[in-house]
Amino acid sequence: MQASSGMLTKFESKSSRAKGIAFHPKRPWILVSLHSSTIQLWDYRMGTLIDRFEEHDGPVRGVDFHKTQPLFVSGGDDYKIKVWSYQTRRCLFTLNGHLDYIRTVFFHHELPWIVSASDDQTIRIWNWQNRSLLCTMTGHNHYAMCAQFHPKEDLVVSASLDQSVRVWDISGLRKKHSAPTTMSFEDQARANQNQTDMFGNTDAVVKFVLEGHDRGVNWVAFHPTMPLIVSAGDDRLIKLWRMSETKAWEVDTCRGHFQNASGCLFHPHQDLIISAGEDKTIRVWDLNKRTAVHTFKRENDRFWVIAAHPEINLFAAGHDNGVMVFKLERERPASAVYQNQLFYITKEKHIKSYDFQKNVESPTLLSLKKLGSPWVPPRTLSYNPSERSVLVTSPADGGSYELINLPRDGSGAIEPTDSRRGQGNSAIFVARNRFAVLNTATQTVDIKDLQNNVARSFKPPHGTSDIYFGGTGNLLIITPTAVHLYDIQQKKTIAELAVNGVKYVVWSNDGLYAALLSKHNVTIVSKTLEQISTLHETIRIKSATWDDTGVLLYSTLNHVKYTLLNGDNGIVRTLDQTVYLVRVKGRNVYCLDRAAKPKILQIDPTEYRFKLSLIKRNYEEMLHIIQNSSLVGQSIISYLQKKGYPEIALQFVQDPTTRFELAIECGNLEVAVEMAKQLDKPKLWTRLSSEALAHGNHTIVEMCYQKLKHFDKLSFLYLTTGDEAKLTRMAKIAEHRGDFTSRFQNALYLGEVEDRIQMFKEIDLYPLAYMTAKAHGLEEECQSILEATGLTEDQLNLPTFGEPLTLPKPIVPTFKANWPTKATSQSFFEKALLGQMEGLSLEDESAPANGLGEEAEDGGKQENLIDVDDEEDAAGWDMGEDIVPEVEEGFVNVETAETGGAGISEADLWARNSPLAVDHAAGGSFETAMQLLNRQVGAVNFAPLKPRFLEVYQASKTYLPASAGLQPLVNYVRRTVDESDPRKVLPIIPRDLEYLASNDLQRGYDSMKANKLEDGIKIFKTILHAALVNAVGSNSEVADAKKLIASAAEYTVAMSIELERRSLGSQDVVNADPNLLKRSLELAAYFTIPKIEVPHRQLALLNAMNLSVRSKNYSTALSFANRILANGGAAKILETARRAKAQCERNPQDSIDIEFDQFAEFEICAASHTPIYSGTAYEECAFDGSKYHTKYKGTVCKVCEVCEVGKHGSGLKLFA
Repeated sequence: MQASSGMLTKFESKSSRAKGIAFHPKRPWILVSLHSSTIQLWDYRMGTLIDRFEEHDGPVRGVDFHKTQPLFVSGGDDYKIKVWSYQTRRCLFTLNGHLDYIRTVFFHHELPWIVSASDDQTIRIWNWQNRSLLCTMTGHNHYAMCAQFHPKEDLVVSASLDQSVRVWDISGLRKKHSAPTTMSFEDQARANQNQTDMFGNTDAVVKFVLEGHDRGVNWVAFHPTMPLIVSAGDDRLIKLWRMSETKAWEVDTCRGHFQNASGCLFHPHQDLIISAGEDKTIRVWDLNKRTAVHTFKRENDRFWVIAAHPEINLFAAGHDNGVMVFKLERERPASAVYQNQLFYITKEKHIKSYDFQKNVESPTLLSLKKLGSPWVPPRTLSYNPSERSVLVTSPADGGSYELINLPRDGSGAIEPTDSRRGQGNSAIFVARNRFAVLNTATQTVDIKDLQNNVARSFKPPHGTSDIYFGGTGNLLIITPTAVHLYDIQQKKTIAELAVNGVKYVVWSNDGLYAALLSKHNVTIVSKTLEQISTLHETIRIKSATWDDTGVLLYSTLNHVKYTLLNGDNGIVRTLDQTVYLVRVKGRNVYCLDRAAKPKILQIDPTEYRFKLSLIKRNYEEMLHIIQNSSLVGQSIISYLQKKGYPEIALQFVQDPTTRFELAIECGNLEVAVEMAKQLDKPKLWTRLSSEALAHGNHTIVEMCYQKLKHFDKLSFLYLTTGDEAKLTRMAKIAEHRGDFTSRFQNALYLGEVEDRIQMFKEIDLYPLAYMTAKAHGLEEECQSILEATGLTEDQLNLPTFGEPLTLPKPIVPTFKANWPTKATSQSFFEKALLGQMEGLSLEDESAPANGLGEEAEDGGKQENLIDVDDEEDAAGWDMGEDIVPEVEEGFVNVETAETGGAGISEADLWARNSPLAVDHAAGGSFETAMQLLNRQVGAVNFAPLKPRFLEVYQASKTYLPASAGLQPLVNYVRRTVDESDPRKVLPIIPRDLEYLASNDLQRGYDSMKANKLEDGIKIFKTILHAALVNAVGSNSEVADAKKLIASAAEYTVAMSIELERRSLGSQDVVNADPNLLKRSLELAAYFTIPKIEVPHRQLALLNAMNLSVRSKNYSTALSFANRILANGGAAKILETARRAKAQCERNPQDSIDIEFDQFAEFEICAASHTPIYSGTAYEECAFDGSKYHTKYKGTVCKVCEVCEVGKHGSGLKLFA
């Protein structure tokens, strides 16, 4: 008998004692009825509690799902049977009639019946449709512990504490309550003559009474297909019974439990019996030999009930502290793929092969019946193509392996003739004539030859649990917390990656990448064990395989999904049943199901191929996909928008509003105008006018202003464009509308003095009319105005007038054409859409398969990157066009320019040579610098970075005056002084990390110490801005930079908390308002939370302690005093803390209840200055790591004032 503590537990819940359990036949649900009167509904796949049902009074011992209807039934110690709907989540009705505790309830498999067993010694059958009692079966003379329907025949079996098992014939009941029959009365009487009991009852009669148990029988169950019954009793025995039409007899007894056996059942698909008992064990027995196969033991919990899933190989057992869902064995078929062949081991332990090209399955190549235990399937299969041999491992008997040569075809003897065996938990081929064997008990790895002789041995890292092929001459060694790449020849670890719980490793077809699969995570690594990307799934991950294009397809319990190397992922299709993927070819996914049968799944790879071609910048394939597929939907549109390709997203969208947004984003004014006309909303016209103005397209601006009836804006537009004819028309319109302000404005623009004077007269503003006439020397007009008002010139007090200004007239008719102010050169993709494919050269695109090249993705090497990414990121401040070189000139086809040729300055080379934002800024390419920061850390507000950009730009150049009238000579200052290769030259960086740490940081500390918090917060924000646009010389310095950024962020948050507290008002004002006082105390407490230096934290703690003492919050003050004393430091502060502690300990109570839990772990939200408790969802700034409540997602970070909260990029790059 094999004792094992490590069963394959799939789900476990913690609760009071579980007395009844039931699996849903289709959904991943389990009902658990508890001794505490609650019924729980769990999703065992997700591990979540769906609902609780609490109408019973007292323990609930029986529960069952209906096979097809959304119903379940429960029976409890309140003598009630309740039928529930899990759709409406409420009890539909209650069946009353039992006179004592109800032990079990079960639905009939096809009739609307329920069978119940009770301590009132009866078994009752109920109709749940008309809610009536059909039959009461009496005969037991002690508690009826269990009663179940036969899965196919009209039989009921019951178990009782009277030590008997009874089989009841209920065929009479079926006839009585089914549709009318055509049988004659005589035929019915003849049929029923053998089915009456002593009282003449024909509904349900005892067919057999099985006696053999010495104590009460707790459970009894029918076999699903054979005429067998199994029972479990308080005599600690599991008994097997057989029955025929006329008699029933005991077959055998399974002995092993050493306490009461509380439950038993037949395995639905294998010849096994499973039992559970109060001896804290679950035991598995061979049905044919009646011997123990497995024993699973719990430490502290007695088992009370056991159940099997009707469809899949899952079992559940209820114990003292809840329920566990488990499997008896792994259902993953052992398999190996080589070229176009799949080798796998079937459920019958036969090795077969499958040809992917021909889609044919081979006959059995070999039988492995003798390998390991008959009930333990082989675990792994490793194939050696040069020798055509396989290594098979089995977990039986502590782990063993077998090396066997495969025959060329399956026509010969299937018993292996030449095999070599040994002890080991994992065995894999590592070379043509070598294989590695791991023994976890001794923690050794042996390298053996094909004769099974040890060639060399070594000790793997401590805790090694598995080994996998790691590339030629290497092993991947798996430990619970890491993966090691081990060189067999050198006998040393050459790489290590911290990743938890890896269970499987899947190599890509080219051997460059591997996927490390754990229970809920996929980590993609390179062949040198460098992490490429990682993703998390809530549902368990079962298998994975690589597409030929370098896309990983992986399966969970209910989906096939994909992930690209850069971490972009999605769903390919759903699964009806769990499968294990082995190969992807085109639209076919080849897999093995749990019955070890090869299957082909049809998939649509369009989505992941499109995303892959987008990353590779393969615009031809993208165009082909757009024109030939139905790849539409919000997810692909938002994906393209997020990746910065709105002009491609535009091709997928039909919705006018979305099309307008995308057209504005990518600067496609023609589409934007078309959509704005279609929707005709003022808000859209306003946005379009702003965008068109930025592009210098004044004809569209004019149309927008006309639509919006913005007459004043139109007049000014005509003035700026010099369109005098339309300006004159605007003046007439203003006069017609009676709008004097607009009329005056137009007259001013046109230089029409007489019109202005006339307008002033019309509205009786004679003084203004007189002054206008006088200023322009119109004496006659002046006299007429004086006459009209009855005044003389002597009576007026006038200012002195200068010469009247005349408006300059346009020399060139600029209104006849647009003024392009914004670069709108088309991207590769837009050219392709316009049919210009022949002019595109895609060969020079050097982006790797899945966008791993930081330079290509972040550096903006191709022209289209700059065109595609709109300039909205730079909207915060003036780009300084007067000093920045044109981006297009410096960034076209960098790959084709070997070195700095004619017309290319060194500043342009800096931006080409580096993926760092600081080098782009130094070169004057502010736009690409901002794009890089946006992608790396989600930077959106660049106004605070303007001083830093200009500082970097100015510091990298010196100017030497030349001859008068010529521009000065520019000298570029490099940090790579000794570099002669133009492709590697980089600029000097002012205020580098070392300077910031030794100067600015110290100044920040001084301001904290001197209580100059306003100055301090400015210093620390300046540090953050300087660190964001900076560079370091090595990877080790990157870690120092991150510490500096984290420290500056913590001080910024701490100081802003204290400044908010001080802004509440003076102490008298705060004390007068209870809400202000509460908030003041909370902020003082939160000031102590950020991770600032200990001397400064002591100041914060002292401040908080003093405030709390003054407000009589002695309990909180005591916690601050204790923290001060624990930190140590200045004697004066410690003395103050001791005095406060002594005072607080006399009355450790708080007079004001504040939201500050001194024992809880929490962070402070940098926006609201409120706690974010451990375990609650939060967002953070990708740059400085400051935490925020989820409602602040999408806002600008309050700490750095640059990045968007919750927007995660590829990570800040400081070293290339």
